[in-house]
Amino acid sequence: MTFMKMGMTLACVLALTACQDFRQNESGLDGNGVNGSGTTTGVDPNLTGVNDPTSVAYFNQTIGDRVLFQVDQSTLTPTAISTLDGQANWLLANTSYTTTIEGHADEQGTREYNLALGARRANAVRDYLVSKGIAANRIDIVTYGKERPLAVCSTEECWSKNRRAVTLVATGLSS
Repeated sequence: MTFMKMGMTLACVLALTACQDFRQNESGLDGNGVNGSGTTTGVDPNLTGVNDPTSVAYFNQTIGDRVLFQVDQSTLTPTAISTLDGQANWLLANTSYTTTIEGHADEQGTREYNLALGARRANAVRDYLVSKGIAANRIDIVTYGKERPLAVCSTEECWSKNRRAVTLVATGLSS
């Protein structure tokens, strides 16, 4: 019985040691730019995630990954154009990324109408980005119509959040 207790204690100690926090961030670096093996990587620890202007997190949170539309419209608003200008500049500076633009609609109207409206919205965003110099082969579009709402309700406040186009960024230029 004592042997069994010692074995379990040893197993617990080993498990806890394996889970020890070495104070590394999600990039695998500690606060001084040193990786787990003790070598300096030359990567600035302040340029990870949302602080790294070349990261997808930066694109999504700082540049903005979505634009909104008016009811039954696929025309870009001045606010949308401002966001898309930022997206275009980021994509021009980060040429290894491709995008998929999702077109969405609110839940008013038929499924077929909203699929077509979502496609027009995604195409409006793609056409604008192409006009700003982004290669068309870096941009795919998909429409979800009313199938993927951000908010489910029956008020204008909710519906306005669902009338959108979202730019998803991924690495790897497709051929």
